[in-house]
Amino acid sequence: MPTEQGNAQDPFRPAATGFGRRRALLAAGAVLAAGVGAAADELARDDRTAGRATTGAPPAEAAIPFHGARQAGVTAPQQPATYLLSFDLPQTSAATGRKALRSVLGALTSTLATAASDAPPDPRLQGGGATRLTSLVGIGPALAARLDLNVPASLEELPPFPGDRLDPRRSNGDLLVQLCAADRWTLTVVAELVGGAAHAVGAVPRWTQSGFLPHTAPGTTPRNLFGSKDGTANPDHAAAEQWVWGPPGAHGNGNGTVLVYRRIRMDVTGFAALSESRRDRAIGRRARDGVALSGTAEHDEPDIYAKNPDGSYVIPATAHVRLASPRFDGGARMLRRSYSYDDGPTDRGLLFCAFMRDSAQFTRIQNRLAARDALTPFLQHRASAVAYVLPGATSAGTLGEQLWT
Repeated sequence: MPTEQGNAQDPFRPAATGFGRRRALLAAGAVLAAGVGAAADELARDDRTAGRATTGAPPAEAAIPFHGARQAGVTAPQQPATYLLSFDLPQTSAATGRKALRSVLGALTSTLATAASDAPPDPRLQGGGATRLTSLVGIGPALAARLDLNVPASLEELPPFPGDRLDPRRSNGDLLVQLCAADRWTLTVVAELVGGAAHAVGAVPRWTQSGFLPHTAPGTTPRNLFGSKDGTANPDHAAAEQWVWGPPGAHGNGNGTVLVYRRIRMDVTGFAALSESRRDRAIGRRARDGVALSGTAEHDEPDIYAKNPDGSYVIPATAHVRLASPRFDGGARMLRRSYSYDDGPTDRGLLFCAFMRDSAQFTRIQNRLAARDALTPFLQHRASAVAYVLPGATSAGTLGEQLWT
């Protein structure tokens, strides 16, 4: 669980997009894909109006534009709730598969752009102001190889790590869609629309997963289910251009990135049973304020080489923060936008979602964590996926246009 990279709070948009005014495309169908609606309905239970504008409330915020050089699901500020959907395409000839993928990407572009617009036509998304929906669509390594798509050469599935207990039914996939919004009702409806649009053109649902963030004041760091502040060290714009996007001049002019997803079950009760000092030393930060054990303020860079008078490291050698430090990777950073999940009393944890130029960065970090991390007794990696997040679409285009060049 490489947590030192941080959760995203600030957008990372390209310096110039060159795209015109962003507007919605065609209205999406309301057909429910097999398996998607039932899972999505759970999100809406007892939460029909959470986060939506009501009578007497302040004016609603404007919609977050769908169109742009980069997908808003990566660049916009992180939303309080998320819903991930994975799909497979039938295994056919490369020519037939490419044709099917074009159809799916066209349907997803239309559906997502419409749902994110100022005036979505579905009545369930009306009456509460703009949905504030953001989304991303990514291509899995297996599909990219099968159809010989124009994606980064380094795109590949993660290797197995010591201690992995991955469920193949909840891992991987040919296409990955992530929806984010301020409330779960929006996600329920849009997940239905996305599932219906994808199913209508041949995509088959593989797995879904919902997640959430705690209520957190703007500009502050959210906590995970261990009670720790989860994320203070995301890259700034310059570092994101170097380590998250790109590289420039290839695969969408540097406007694509790679998403690594891990569903990590956390032993919340077991970790809480430790003393406060043991929890802090396992993380490498103080739980009460998020300050690194070597620092005085939350956003101080952890000094992984600082030592106590007896020669021991101030941040222990097995501390999570130390093992995930960018200093062991030539300064490379990933953009963290993770969420918590709660699928029952014995299945709660973290949806690790991180964006990087090359998934080999995650592999290096996870190998270090698997070998020495003090948190290992309290974590189980239960699902995994990698996807190439496509560059954004123009108002007259569709997602994935660079895949065929």
